[in-house]
Amino acid sequence: MNAFHRAIDRFCARHPRFGIRNLMLFVVIGTAVVYLFSMMSGGAILPYLYFDAASLLRGEVWRLVTFLFIPSNDGILWVALSLYFYYFIGSTLERNWGSAKFTLYYLSGAVLTILYGVLMTLFGYSGAYLSSSYINLSMFFAFAMLFPDVRVLLFFFIPVKIKWFAILDAALFLFEMLLSPFPENLLPLVAILNFFVFCWPQFAGIFRRRRARTSPEAVNFRREAARIKKEQAQMPYRHKCAVCGKTDTEYPSLQFRYCSRCAGYHCFCEEHINSHVHFTE
Repeated sequence: MNAFHRAIDRFCARHPRFGIRNLMLFVVIGTAVVYLFSMMSGGAILPYLYFDAASLLRGEVWRLVTFLFIPSNDGILWVALSLYFYYFIGSTLERNWGSAKFTLYYLSGAVLTILYGVLMTLFGYSGAYLSSSYINLSMFFAFAMLFPDVRVLLFFFIPVKIKWFAILDAALFLFEMLLSPFPENLLPLVAILNFFVFCWPQFAGIFRRRRARTSPEAVNFRREAARIKKEQAQMPYRHKCAVCGKTDTEYPSLQFRYCSRCAGYHCFCEEHINSHVHFTE
C-alpha cells in the first residue's frame, strides 16, 4: 500500500495540471439535472443512465459517465442535503489534496466500479445496475479519516463527530456484504478500495498510535505519572524541579515541564528542562 501511495504522490507532483478543478461542483450540478429530469419523466430515464455492462456492450457507451450522476436518495430534501454534503466534503478534500489527487481518487473509484461491473457480466452475473453511491461514500471515508473531529448536526441540532458516522457506515458496509448474495456483496469493498490506497498512511497511523499507547514504556509512564500525582496531592506544591528543587509554591511565576525522554516521570523548571541530564533506569 505504501508503494502505491508514494506512486500516486509522485504522479500528482509531476503532473500538477492533471485533474478537473471543482470536480464535485460538476458532479453536483449533473446529479441535480438528472434528478430534475427523473422527476419530470417519473423515473423513466434512470434505467438508461445506470451503469450496466450488458447494455454497454450493446453500444450504450454513455453509461460509463452517466451512472455517476444518479441520485442515491429519493425526495427533494434528501437529495439537496446529500448534494450539499458531498460538495462540502469533496471540495474540502480537493483543497487539502489538490485537484490532481482528488480527481485521481474519484476517478479511480469509478474505474474500479466499472471493472467490477464488467467482470460480473463476463462471469454470468447480469442484471445488476451499479451507481456512484459507494464512490461517494468512499469519499466520505477519506474525509472522516483526514478530519475525524469535524462535527455535523444529527437531526439538525445534535453535534456529532464525523468519525462516528464513518464507523457506523463501515458497520453497515460489513452488514450489507454479509447479507447480499455473491458477487454483489463485494461491490462495497471494491468501490472503496481506493480509500485504502490513498489514505493508507493515516489508516496505518491509527494502529501505530494504538500500539504506542499500549507499549511497555507508555504503560510505565502512565503508571509513574499516576503515582507522582497521588503523592503531589498530599504535598504543599504541585511541581518541583528535579534539579534545583524549586516548587511552584515558592516560585508561582516559574514554568514547569515534564521530560518525556527521562525514565520515569520527572519535572523540571524552565531553566533546566533543556539542560538536565536525563534519568535512566
